Amino acid sequence: MNDPAMMEEFADWLASAELGQYLLAQEQAFFDSAVADVFGFRALQIGLCQHDFLAMNRIPWKGLAAACGDPGVVCDPAFLPFDSKSLDLVILPHGLDFTSLPHQVLREAERVLVPEGRLIVTGFNPASLWGVRRLLQGREDNPWRGNFVSLPRIRDWLKLLELEHEATSFMAYSPPLARKDWLARWQFMESTGARCWPLAAGVYGVVAVKRQRGLRLITPRWAPAKPARAMLVAGGNDRNPLTRSSDNETLHD
Repeated sequence: MNDPAMMEEFADWLASAELGQYLLAQEQAFFDSAVADVFGFRALQIGLCQHDFLAMNRIPWKGLAAACGDPGVVCDPAFLPFDSKSLDLVILPHGLDFTSLPHQVLREAERVLVPEGRLIVTGFNPASLWGVRRLLQGREDNPWRGNFVSLPRIRDWLKLLELEHEATSFMAYSPPLARKDWLARWQFMESTGARCWPLAAGVYGVVAVKRQRGLRLITPRWAPAKPARAMLVAGGNDRNPLTRSSDNETLHD
């Protein structure tokens, strides 16, 4: 089962702590860009209902599901109350970090997606300075108690569920420092890290597409047109415009 209290504490940390606000700004910019050009009829954000990560999307119906708080749908993300193949876009902001059933949460997201629907996930990268701090200080507080699922494992899970990896983004290169002035001193890491060590970012964002097995585009089979010269030579009174069909005599001026 999911731990609603743990996700709620993480949401509060994003809104209140200096480091949380820094991370929230990074992830908001990522989601704003990632969802902007996704079209369809229904979109769903799972978790972190205090923050609207679907704000820049133009899909007409946008829902919010979470285990607690004030979402539109109160449910366990591991058991979604939506029909299979009913949603065009599902986003999981750290939805795999704060659950004891990350693979089940991912499986449910795949189930409710329509073919060619999109799934967008963010998660903490254990191979980063954020992962190092988690190892050094322990996992008692948020956000360090999260699962920190590695990116290769996420890609393996997506492949098993026939979700095709489309794009990966990285964010939060600055060291996870508590004070705002310390974070400001390391701001240069955002541009430097993206160029020099992108895989060492504190957070990754993954976009995947649900592919339908056996789905194939059927196109008409056009018969090749015969060249005009070939039609003249092909013979047959009914095809030669220079031959009279009644008496087979050639017309002359």
